[in-house]
Amino acid sequence: VNYRKLGYNDPITFNTNLMGYPDRPGWLRYIQRTPHSDGVLYGSPMAEHVGKPTVIEITAYNRRTFETARHNLVINIMATEEFPLPFQAEFYIKNMNVEEMLASEVLGDFLGAVKNVWQPERLNAINITSALDRGGRVPLPINDLKEGVYVMVGADVPFSSCLREVESPHNQLRCSQEMEPVISCDKKFRAQFHIDWCKISLVDINKVVPVYVTRPEPGTGILPEFGEYDPPSESMKTRDYFSDFLVTLAVPSAVALVLFFVLGYTMCCRREGVEKRNMHTPDIQLVHHSSIQKSSKELRSMSKNREISWPLSTLPVFNPVSGEVVPPIHPDSYETTSMPLMQTQTNLQNQITIPQQRPSG
Repeated sequence: VNYRKLGYNDPITFNTNLMGYPDRPGWLRYIQRTPHSDGVLYGSPMAEHVGKPTVIEITAYNRRTFETARHNLVINIMATEEFPLPFQAEFYIKNMNVEEMLASEVLGDFLGAVKNVWQPERLNAINITSALDRGGRVPLPINDLKEGVYVMVGADVPFSSCLREVESPHNQLRCSQEMEPVISCDKKFRAQFHIDWCKISLVDINKVVPVYVTRPEPGTGILPEFGEYDPPSESMKTRDYFSDFLVTLAVPSAVALVLFFVLGYTMCCRREGVEKRNMHTPDIQLVHHSSIQKSSKELRSMSKNREISWPLSTLPVFNPVSGEVVPPIHPDSYETTSMPLMQTQTNLQNQITIPQQRPSG
């Protein structure tokens, strides 16, 4: 799918769907990495799709010019005499993405390597699936990691001894210990394809026992496969929900009402009152309780008087002679300080004289 004009590299995205439907058929997948890369449609139809032409609507959106273009792709699924190939092997390639594997030259190189190892007369690629479609995780964007791809090939001859080496007990033990198995023909793939030999699957469809699914016989609750549905003519019986209402709503409401009355009677009608309590209390206990209350009130009133103005000794002192301002004395340093409260006190005492009285007489 490529709608880019010659000489331009505009970002273009594609939307694909089956004509008349919002999505593609179940066997057909689509991938486009970036708006600057091509879109790829890939998939493997089943035998029931043979002979049915599939029309895919492809809509291209130019993200730079906002132009759109639409094209109908007709896929004709034809039967071939080469299928089914009885011996099928599925390889997991770790260093490839699905769109890289779908390139004709890359897929041809892989089939050539498999044919060199297997030596069949007929060899075809049956299915190519991205590892993300099998539950794989998106790799981290470091070291150019790939998401991986599963490639199933079919041949007309039994599996070679090289492919059978993955079933040996020694290699099965190494796989269980998350170690790479020892495969003699791995060097024929290693140059271009890194295969996870622990995930290879070898299937001989001649030995696969078909599983027959027993369909339930039409009866009560099971509609016949063909024909028109005829609903029952008798009317549905109406259901009475009054009993359900009583169980879910009325019963809890009645229980809550009873509890409300019990709680109200206990709190309002069973109160003793202050006078009744004092009548049943000894006088000495009442006097003791009253004295405790008076003491508590007195302590509270005394505590309120703590927030008074600071004494003068804590204010800055100014020396009228020298003009020096002495910092105030902190209340916590009353016992440790030796600085006088007023530095001019000695001078004032020297200047004041008291006259002596002479005795009369």
